[in-house]
Amino acid sequence: MDAVFFDMDGLLVDSERVWLEIETGVMARLGAEWTPEHQTHLVGGSMESTIGYMLAVSGAGVAPETVREWMVTGMVARLTDGVDVMPGASELLDALRAEGVPVALVTSSLGEIADAVLKSVGRDRFDAVVTADDVTRTKPDPEPYLTAAQLLGVEPVRCVVLEDSPNGVAAATAAGCAVVAVPSLLPIERAPGRRVVSSLTEIRVADLRTLVAS
Repeated sequence: MDAVFFDMDGLLVDSERVWLEIETGVMARLGAEWTPEHQTHLVGGSMESTIGYMLAVSGAGVAPETVREWMVTGMVARLTDGVDVMPGASELLDALRAEGVPVALVTSSLGEIADAVLKSVGRDRFDAVVTADDVTRTKPDPEPYLTAAQLLGVEPVRCVVLEDSPNGVAAATAAGCAVVAVPSLLPIERAPGRRVVSSLTEIRVADLRTLVAS
């Protein structure tokens, strides 16, 4: 196993509920309601797809750039107060670092939002960070994970991705990586080269190595 790639929202940190809070507030400004069911359409997606969906649901005539500013400002302000790390994530990160395994954070979130999260989690715990600002196409396209592998100088087939969304799993699989899925808002089916667990507390470094070896 050459490297491990962590998704951010819903996998590394418990930020999906923060997204729901901010999205609900933005939709109120657009004059419409927002529900957890709406949010499921956006898990693992880009900011652009989120804004497009919100404007379509609300029917508001607000410029996408304005909605983007509301979203980013709200998320950064909220995350600056801190965000909870998901169960088992910190322990797994520490174990990987102890064994000298390179680790990257790969997220569809914008760099500003990732920076706010990393102030809580620790930027120095990652050897590379790939955000939406670093790629042309976000998940489910494989570009984010291929970019992370290139930054670390490793082969994707020798890497394991930790994900919580179908979009993220699709991206990792298309890149050729093995996957550990911890479903959050949407179900993820088992498949060859993929292990599905309820929490990262169930995963050890040896388990990740087994996935690559298989």
